Amino acid sequence: MSNQIQNPNNKKSYDLKERTAKFGEEIIKFTQSLPHNTINTPLITQLIRSGTSIGANYMEADGAESKKDFHHKIGVCKKESKESMHWLRMMATANPVRRDDCRKLWQEAHEFVLIFSSIIKNR
Repeated sequence: MSNQIQNPNNKKSYDLKERTAKFGEEIIKFTQSLPHNTINTPLITQLIRSGTSIGANYMEADGAESKKDFHHKIGVCKKESKESMHWLRMMATANPVRRDDCRKLWQEAHEFVLIFSSIIKNR
């Protein structure tokens, strides 16, 4: 399975393995910069789980042994991307001064949803 996708806007090829890994790294850096308190701590845990799971599941999809397994793993990537969007929304509410950071990460998670939806639809 190819991990290169075309971006129709600028014709650049993006490596989804690298992009999903970078997203996970950005989630880790972002959560490390937040104050740990009774509200943030459970949100941080959930966001790290969903945000880093996207790349892990994409790596599994890339090595899938069957088309069915590939579709399942890509579906999990989409689900984890949506879940990350949810936790980022909650994080923005809990940390209004970090709303812009949450918005940037939310946008990347949203783009993953669109990418994985397209992969599911076209394969």
